[in-house]
Amino acid sequence: MPSDTVARPQDRLTSRPSFRAGARPTITDRFTAFDSEHPYIYRALESLTAERLAQGATRIGLKAHFEDLRWRLPAGTRLNNDFTALYARKLIDDHPGWSTVFELRRRRAR
Repeated sequence: MPSDTVARPQDRLTSRPSFRAGARPTITDRFTAFDSEHPYIYRALESLTAERLAQGATRIGLKAHFEDLRWRLPAGTRLNNDFTALYARKLIDDHPGWSTVFELRRRRAR
């Protein structure tokens, strides 16, 4: 990335490709691909979070949103629980005011 370019939060997930000869894709790689193919998942999580906050919630568990979405998604669309933390981080990147809503832990090596 050129030095005069400002890094955007969403670039953090995609700036380090890990595909090496014979290597398996990382969770971040798989998340990025899934999110690109299913952008409506993120929009639904964003909407569910906004609804819960409007109802007065101060803490939200993204896994509960995942379970709710599983009932609403078209047949054949599967949500991988490995992606919950990455969706939470993406929501916080896009909505910094939500940083206290989700509990995040330090990520292990990618």
